[in-house]
Amino acid sequence: MTTIEQPEQNLTLAEIRAAAERIAGAVVRTPTMHSRTLSAITGAEIYLKFENLQFTAAYKERGALNALLLMDKDKRERGVIAASAGNHAQGLSYHGTRLGVPVTIVMPRTTPMVKVQQTERVGGNVVLEGETFDEAFAYAQSMEKQLGLTFVHPFDDPAVAAGQGTVALEMLEDAPQIDTLVVPIGGGGLISGMATVAKQHNPPIEVIGVQARLYPSMYGATKGEELPCGGDTLAEGIAVKEPGFMTRRIVRNVVDDIVLVEESGLEEAVALLLQIEKTVVEGAGAAGLAAVLANRDRFAGRKVGLVLTGGNVDTRLLANVLLRDLARSGRLARLRITLQDRPGALFKVMHVFDAHQVNILEIYHQRIFTDLPAKGLVTDIECEARDRAQLEALVAALRAKGYSVSQVELN
Repeated sequence: MTTIEQPEQNLTLAEIRAAAERIAGAVVRTPTMHSRTLSAITGAEIYLKFENLQFTAAYKERGALNALLLMDKDKRERGVIAASAGNHAQGLSYHGTRLGVPVTIVMPRTTPMVKVQQTERVGGNVVLEGETFDEAFAYAQSMEKQLGLTFVHPFDDPAVAAGQGTVALEMLEDAPQIDTLVVPIGGGGLISGMATVAKQHNPPIEVIGVQARLYPSMYGATKGEELPCGGDTLAEGIAVKEPGFMTRRIVRNVVDDIVLVEESGLEEAVALLLQIEKTVVEGAGAAGLAAVLANRDRFAGRKVGLVLTGGNVDTRLLANVLLRDLARSGRLARLRITLQDRPGALFKVMHVFDAHQVNILEIYHQRIFTDLPAKGLVTDIECEARDRAQLEALVAALRAKGYSVSQVELN
């Protein structure tokens, strides 16, 4: 993401408290709740802040609204513009429309139509321009100058970061015992605001940032490392190639450390939150839990606050994540079995599945594209077991009868 270098700007606790008063009543004061089950799983005391319960299902409303309310009447009447394909677009559009402020959102032409429709549904005027986000960002900046609009940056703006910092004010009021905050980082607006609050707490709270390993932009910027950024991440909400100038300066000063999480960890965290907390969270929103799960020794015994930053996830993608989680846990599997291509061969295999009470979901035969002899047959069987132990017993029984069996693994 392109950023605009600005004169050095600081963020203060007073500005965040003023933002909290300014936006009070217009955003949801989401609950902070202790999770007994996640605490037992991780070995830490886990407190969850449910920002996925905002009207647009993400914390981004806070910063967008604060920025709008700080504008003078003339700027509001002319309108605002932003480049975003996600939660910032919806938050700015919703509150801009509510306040009578015209909102234009520039998105790349490659943006999924569901995101375009969600933004238009809450009042935004969407302009599709460019093949990449950087191209859309540059076009939004040119429109700002041509039309006299006010650009609202998704993170590199003190008014936006102050609004996001109100998340920490609420968390620490509801759960003052928290001694560690684990916060997702994309461009850095949320963690800048939250860490500013945390370091004024008595005693100061440790703040750990989290990024997807595919997009370690703030991690690299603060540690002085040149790291590649790119790829298809589940946490697209924090898939930022270049963090803000203001936010990286704040992060260097008030964030204790940044950790990276793998895609499999993000998938596990999304699935756990749905199964245990019965709440839908997008990949970026589950990054904090993924970090704790991957670093249990580091957080053991700590009182950890996690922000479920958003819940805007495509339903098909969510279904895939849940099915992949079942496969990793041994509940679902695809077994590849080599058979002789003769009558009754598959029937005999079915008897073994029946004896072990493993349910068959799909069967795929492959006779042509295989390195087996012409009379050989590869059969993939997708099946559902009670647990991994039941699946392993089935595989052992098949091998005991002379079958060659392998399991198709996930990454």
